[in-house]
Order: sequence, then C-alpha cells, then structure tokens
Amino acid sequence: MSEFVRNIRLWFAPERLRDEGGTPDYRFSLANERTFLAWLRTALALIGGGFAVDQFLPDLRRAWRVGLALALLAAGVLCALRAVNHWVRCERAMRRGEDLPVSRFPVLLSLVVAAVAVVMVLVVLVGWEG
Repeated sequence: MSEFVRNIRLWFAPERLRDEGGTPDYRFSLANERTFLAWLRTALALIGGGFAVDQFLPDLRRAWRVGLALALLAAGVLCALRAVNHWVRCERAMRRGEDLPVSRFPVLLSLVVAAVAVVMVLVVLVGWEG
C-alpha cells in the first residue's frame, strides 16, 4: 500500500498511529495539533476571502470576480486537506523518531495568495469596470 493511501486512511483512524513507534513527548504532539489548527484557520480565512470577493465586489467584472474567488476557495480547500495530511505525517515521524517531513506546500500557498493579491491591487488601481 502506498504511503499516500496509508496517510489518508490514518486521517479517519488516527488511533492506528499508536501502532507506530513509541509515544512522543506530549508537548510535541500538542504543538503538532496547534500547527494543524493554525493551518485550518488559514484555510477558513482563504475560504471566507473567496466568498467575500464573490459577494461584496458586484461591480467587478464577473470573470475577474469568479476567478479570484475560485482561486481563494481552491487554496482554502487545499490548505485544509494539507493540514490533516501534514498532521498525520508529523505524528508518524515523531512516533518513529524520524526527522519531521518537509513540504513545498507553504511556498505554493504563498505564491497563490501573492498572485491573488497582485491581481487585486491591479483591479483596485485600474478600477472595477476596467
């Protein structure tokens, strides 16, 4: 079974993590959980931003409004899914005494948010009808 599929199974059965290695210091597990919750807050903010762009910018051309809203909504969905996957991977690594996993996702998320922000700046400078 691939590592990715195994990680997804652990999303829904986190008690199976106990079968892997030893119990880590609880402070590390709690820190991992706080990081997970921070990622979820980020996901909620992105989703809220997507809805705000769609609902509160009616004068913006539909294509721009929908494109920006969908970019933020998609980033929020990916962030939420990545949060739980990262939590499982880190918990497994701590239990096994391995190095914590690295990820390119923060860079990807930053680039998407920056691109949306640049487009929003251009929209503000050019005007709604532009």
